[in-house]
Amino acid sequence: MRDDDKIHYRPASTSEDDRKADGPSSDPMIAEGEPSGRRRKLRHTLTRRPGRATIALASAAACCLGLVTVVELRTADGGTPTSSPAANAELLRRAEQESASRGLARTPSAPPATPTPSASTAPDPTPTPKKTTPTKKPTPRKPVDPAPVAGLTVAQMNNAKKIVRTGHAMGVPRRALVIAVATAMQESNLYNLASGVLPESQNHPNQGLGWDHDSVGLFQQRASMGWGTVAQLMDPAYATRKFLTTLLTVPGWQQMRLTEAAQAVQVSGFPEAYAKHEPRATVIVNAIVAPAT
Repeated sequence: MRDDDKIHYRPASTSEDDRKADGPSSDPMIAEGEPSGRRRKLRHTLTRRPGRATIALASAAACCLGLVTVVELRTADGGTPTSSPAANAELLRRAEQESASRGLARTPSAPPATPTPSASTAPDPTPTPKKTTPTKKPTPRKPVDPAPVAGLTVAQMNNAKKIVRTGHAMGVPRRALVIAVATAMQESNLYNLASGVLPESQNHPNQGLGWDHDSVGLFQQRASMGWGTVAQLMDPAYATRKFLTTLLTVPGWQQMRLTEAAQAVQVSGFPEAYAKHEPRATVIVNAIVAPAT
């Protein structure tokens, strides 16, 4: 509420007679028992002219619009209100000040705008991993089993294959393979033979019997001469390795005739018997080696 005491009107008559003439105030706005000093201030403000005066005060307060006070003075006989121009101007000025200070519209500040990520700052999309086809490992080529050649039976051809493939795994030259096949053709006719005079040899897989002392196997090697046990000599792979290992130790075997090289290993009673098998042995080795390489 604003202080009405600060509004100055033109002074009214303050003579003793006027105060006496007024008598006790019946104005309901001035309560009984109110301090006399304050009552005199209010009477001074409201009774600026002789006569009974009434005051109608209408005030309306609204948020953001201020407070407006209208003061009307009416005469006792209901005449036109007479108000001081200075007082009206003062009231209007104060009302405008309060309206300006209290009734200003508060415009809420806009929240800070969220920055929109630009295309340049956008993270790069995660690259999709490319599917790679696993490289298949080459399947080892199985040796091709050629049909029997040079008039051999299936059993003979199978034994020739065991000789050639065992020697090929050892890395020996093809010439050594031809010598080994020709030697087996002479000694056992390319059959894995047991000995008729050595019953122990017949307990192992065999393809017939031989009768040359205790000689056994494809190369008719003798256990009594230190070539190995009977069981070892009845194994075509072992017998082949034993023959080729011994051949490789013969000095100059590659420059020898086939029959001479075979005789240097076998020490046979018929040294020239191996020569006749060289042509067929060459055909057999070529048939087995070529498909495998």
